[in-house]
Amino acid sequence: MTIETLEPAQLNEMGKKAFERKNFDEAADYFRRAVEGYTLGRAGLLAAEVRNNLSVTLLQAGKPQEALNAALETDQLFASAKDIKRQAMALGNQAAALEGLGRNEEALEKYEQSADLFGQINDGDMRALVMKSAAAIKLKTGKITESAFKMMGSVDVKENPTLFERIMKFLLRFIK
Repeated sequence: MTIETLEPAQLNEMGKKAFERKNFDEAADYFRRAVEGYTLGRAGLLAAEVRNNLSVTLLQAGKPQEALNAALETDQLFASAKDIKRQAMALGNQAAALEGLGRNEEALEKYEQSADLFGQINDGDMRALVMKSAAAIKLKTGKITESAFKMMGSVDVKENPTLFERIMKFLLRFIK
């Protein structure tokens, strides 16, 4: 059996294993091949999911433009299928790639869209994670007060905040 004869699902699994080994170039190759296989097989949602795996892998490999290209429009596919969780994740992947490219305002917009969607499905932990990323952008761009409010919001939505997060929440109240 050669790589050309593998099914997209097998290629996707091999990509995940290569990713776990931090062999990002190899993982990206497997994910690209899986996307091609799924696309040719007309399994659009599976292809979109693998494109998001590819996006995360490329970002880890230090290739933010390729990561953005891989994730673009996948959120729309998930939206059309009413898969809010994967739509939110796709927007988060796009935001991370945009942030990697230094396109902070665009990244912030995508992070906020992602956080809103995670809020709709009551996924507080994922929403908190996305809101922290948005707060970090605000902090980097010198918008300290806005950053504090974002961070406070990210702690407020988390179901089981850590001791550090509870202390941060207490301290952030003094910035108001």
